[in-house]
Amino acid sequence: MHSFQELAKKFINRFDVPHFPKHPATLYEPGDYFLTIGGKRIRPVMCLMGNELFGDITEDAYSVAIAIELFHNFTLVHDDIMDAAPLRRGMETVHTKYGPSVALLCGDVMIIKAYDYINKINIEHIRAVMELFNKTATEVCEGQQLDMDFEKQETVSFDEYLHMISLKTSVLLAASLKLGAIIGGAGEANCNNIYNFGLNLGLAFQIQDDYLDAFGDPAKFGKDVGGDIRQNKKTFLLLHALEVATPQQLTTIKELLNTDSADKVERMLEIFKACNVAAWANQLKEQYLAKAYKYLDDIAVTATRKHELAKLAEYLIQRQS
Repeated sequence: MHSFQELAKKFINRFDVPHFPKHPATLYEPGDYFLTIGGKRIRPVMCLMGNELFGDITEDAYSVAIAIELFHNFTLVHDDIMDAAPLRRGMETVHTKYGPSVALLCGDVMIIKAYDYINKINIEHIRAVMELFNKTATEVCEGQQLDMDFEKQETVSFDEYLHMISLKTSVLLAASLKLGAIIGGAGEANCNNIYNFGLNLGLAFQIQDDYLDAFGDPAKFGKDVGGDIRQNKKTFLLLHALEVATPQQLTTIKELLNTDSADKVERMLEIFKACNVAAWANQLKEQYLAKAYKYLDDIAVTATRKHELAKLAEYLIQRQS
């Protein structure tokens, strides 16, 4: 079995090639620019790992992995527009560098190209792959819409946020693993277990992401710290602070949610620290990680074959960027 790092190198060698025509350059150069910014390529490598869990990695798995990465980058380009984010992975976002109209089209051609890669795979698997890919793509869009809706809602319950983040973040991690497993010939029970492993790992991953957005090092995180606070995102951290805050802190939080003051992030972080949200978030993260490991244990292959997926889970949850 290959490690995540080994498979990442193999995938990058396949992925770091031109995916678009040269003309019109005004359309395709922004896509090339964004794809060369890089990233850890977590989702496509998870597809390869899901495939290798049940046998040798196939060409079809690489095609689907490339499609997954193109789809993921499509969502990032469009998310950056909606979030008015100036940076992605420490570099200018597409809409900042080229304008929002170009960025919209840039994202569109990425997802179209993703379907070109899915169309290359063996007809034996194409229906199951397309069904899961389309279901997941729809869910990611639903999650993004709910995320935007929540910015305007005064109150969001923990369960509502959990549902939103499952759609926006977790389902793509889960589907990446399951898509690889489908191509590897896994049975229904194993496909369901690897999907649920990814789903719970994704929730733990998002809790860590929420934490890093508030408390991370900008140099390592690659984004402006406090972006979620500035955008009034209903994160795990904010929801917990709203639950445990004193009446005075609650008043301050509501004031901050209705202001764009220069010290908004600093003041909200002070409340987060007073409410001990970091420790709470870490405990919640560990709960979802434990659930993920339980589903991994239930996959009916030898324990040694699952070792690299367990290591990947540990790596994702302990990351600082």
